[in-house]
Amino acid sequence: MLAFDSRCFLLTVFPPAPVYWNRAMDLRPASVLRWLFDPAHGARDRLLPRWLFLRALGLIYFSAFYSLIFQIRGLLGPAGILPAAEYLRAVTNSIGFARFWFAPTLLWFSAGNHMLMTVCWTGLVASVLLTINVFPRGMLLLCFICFLSFVAAASDFSGYQSDGMLLEAGFISLFLAPPGFRPGLAPQSPPMRASIFLLLWEWFRIYFESGVAKIASGDPLWRHFTAMDEYYQNGPLPTWIGWYAQHLPHGFHVATAFATLALELVLVWMLFFPRRVRTICFFIVTPWQIAVILTANYTFLNYLVLALAIFLLDDRFLARFAPKSWRSQLTQPTVSAPAPSHESAMPKWQQTWARHLATIKVALTAIMFAWLFYSSTVLLLWMIWPGAPFPSAPVSALQPFRIADRYGLFAVMTRGRYEIEFQGSNDGENWTTYPFRYKPQNPSEAPHIYAPYQPRFDWNLWFASLGHWRSNPIVPRTEERLLEGSPDVLALFAGNPFPQPPRQIRVQLWQYWFTSMQEKREHGLWWRRQLLGNYAPTLGRDANGHIIAIEWPQELPPRQ
Repeated sequence: MLAFDSRCFLLTVFPPAPVYWNRAMDLRPASVLRWLFDPAHGARDRLLPRWLFLRALGLIYFSAFYSLIFQIRGLLGPAGILPAAEYLRAVTNSIGFARFWFAPTLLWFSAGNHMLMTVCWTGLVASVLLTINVFPRGMLLLCFICFLSFVAAASDFSGYQSDGMLLEAGFISLFLAPPGFRPGLAPQSPPMRASIFLLLWEWFRIYFESGVAKIASGDPLWRHFTAMDEYYQNGPLPTWIGWYAQHLPHGFHVATAFATLALELVLVWMLFFPRRVRTICFFIVTPWQIAVILTANYTFLNYLVLALAIFLLDDRFLARFAPKSWRSQLTQPTVSAPAPSHESAMPKWQQTWARHLATIKVALTAIMFAWLFYSSTVLLLWMIWPGAPFPSAPVSALQPFRIADRYGLFAVMTRGRYEIEFQGSNDGENWTTYPFRYKPQNPSEAPHIYAPYQPRFDWNLWFASLGHWRSNPIVPRTEERLLEGSPDVLALFAGNPFPQPPRQIRVQLWQYWFTSMQEKREHGLWWRRQLLGNYAPTLGRDANGHIIAIEWPQELPPRQ
């Protein structure tokens, strides 16, 4: 009943184009389910949005796998910071046979470097083929399996909301993509209406849940509209454009804080209005996301939100930009799809079986989508009503696959920017710094734009700087790997200042601020910084070559 009611709601808020609808349309439950889940009754006015979205999704998958190729061995390899084999062994010891559901990954077969690279390269090749529209359903399946295999085994390196967003969109797109090897626009296989709805539902939740999280957190910076005052400085990986945005007048920051809440809590409801309003919504959110991309490096997150917004548009709007050869394919559909021409030539028993199989396929798809919709909706409602008595088992069962997640970006704003720095020494007196590839470090170097590339090591260190080293094992594990001279971990840095592994490694914590306009003009500095002290224990080797703690850090001031 829940699934049927929600789909009836869909018919109300997403009315089809007038040519689809007439007074004689069958509104019986079976017909409604076919209208929603049977590709033969798909949304024939979304051919161009589907084509554009799948190309964009292929590029986003490409960015995810491309960044992993250069990092995954240092992150999860046998000589990496958090080896996947250790994590999977711990999962096995904890839950036994259920481990295959809790951690759905191909790395159960092997977690060595060869397997890690195979997964990445397979995903990369599949993403390229998806982008050029070769066997899209098969390539989407490969991309999803490979990326899920990484996320499920990456422990602390895959706890980002962007990973869940991509897995959710990738899974739903399996039902959106047309069949065939080179399907083109595939007007004969229009996109399933329910898949478009769930993709837009994901788009809506990314915004709305972020707004709800900001209000529910009680962060006074959002209540007083001061959340953007130091936002550009304190994010994980700032950009040089963000440096200039930081120096805009206070009134600008107040306005953007208010606009953020208004967009996330109010304007996104334009999704449920008629097509003209949805088109206006597209032209509001698109410049907004472009501005975020230019002023902060949030990996592929904003690119995915941009891509999902494509479904706010339809063929009627996009046809004016399409090649003339495509416009003839954007034909107006009939109320009901005609039966395939070859069906009449089939024996009667085969026709019966074909109808039964089609019915079973529609039923299973409806159950799967109802499950996704229920889980994502309950997670949203729990943000508003934490004690709501909804069954949690369906929600928990999907959690390992990250295909129905809860989102909530920037619920609490960070009050300062802190940076972790690794240093090595052979005598305990003279220390040399390991240079980072992406993190702010040199005060005279401008912050760059890297997104959609995701440097997960640098990103994780930003989160670690806000907490205690005991809660962030990647820091002492990195120290150990540097003492061992692990080439895979050293590849995560911009360079190795030690031809041989040093005798000691320490970790220092700095606080960073953007410089003022005057400081930049006079000294050419983008940053100023202050040393706060040692962040983690200083590690070294004893006479037997064992790694030991040489010095323990003093208590550092609280950070948030």
